[in-house]
Amino acid sequence: MNIIFISNREGKSRSLTLNTWAKVLLSVCLLGLPVCSGLYLGMQFSGDKVNLLGSIETMKQELAQQQAELEAGREAARQKVEALTLKLAAMQARLVRLDALGERLTDMASLDDGEFDFSQQSALGGPEQEWTSTYQHSDLEKLYTQLQSQLESKESQLEILESLMVDRKIKQQSAVTGRPIKKGWMSSGFGHRTDPFKGHRAWHNGVDFAGKDGSDIVSVASGVVTWSGDRNGYGQMLELDHGEGYITRYAHNKKNLVNVGDIVKKGEVIGLMGSSGRSTGPHVHFEVYKNGRAVDPASYIRRTIR
Repeated sequence: MNIIFISNREGKSRSLTLNTWAKVLLSVCLLGLPVCSGLYLGMQFSGDKVNLLGSIETMKQELAQQQAELEAGREAARQKVEALTLKLAAMQARLVRLDALGERLTDMASLDDGEFDFSQQSALGGPEQEWTSTYQHSDLEKLYTQLQSQLESKESQLEILESLMVDRKIKQQSAVTGRPIKKGWMSSGFGHRTDPFKGHRAWHNGVDFAGKDGSDIVSVASGVVTWSGDRNGYGQMLELDHGEGYITRYAHNKKNLVNVGDIVKKGEVIGLMGSSGRSTGPHVHFEVYKNGRAVDPASYIRRTIR
């Protein structure tokens, strides 16, 4: 093979004769260049493909992580909603208890109907105020905390009021007030009077209430029975100790319905009206003692405990 070189300056030409090894080397160079270029491009393309697959895998991992975080957020939100729901249920139960306690106190205090109606919502009002945002979770927590504090305060106040009302009721029960009969009239007062048997002036230690034979005799205060039976001049008599130095007696009974040691309530039927002992007819001889001294029962019959 001959290779001819032509020079433009000198107008001359030169030829180069290639032997067999030169021909092989030249062919290898001419054919190897495209092959090498192809291999290089193929390697580059293959690398880009690997990088692309790696990017896709990374995106999948990030998506899975975000999905897990979203599920965790949903679970946390669900737990918070459940917690708030439990708080609302507890507060509702406490409000029901407060309403029941209020109704009880209203009944104990004998308040007028409608003055304290715990079955109705509390009356509220005021001018409308503008607002620019809704409640956030932190705001709800503050609201719950304030409401819980108010509930605890009201519970405490109502419990104190209940205690005072119970003390008041106990005081009313133990206070000596009212008449010892349900039906009848006062037939003899306290102090000096004409003796019904001998006709001379005599001292009367109590008051007499006349009525129908067998009528109910009631306790004028809660107390403990300290005597139940026959007593000289009194016939069948009952004696009750009410504490704080007060004792009452109910005499000339037809029958005693309570025994020594029994605890009786105010207004409880304790005997039946009769004419036992020194008596001219069915009546109740009623005495009041304070610190061992007989006092006029009339002032206690008209007495009002507030």
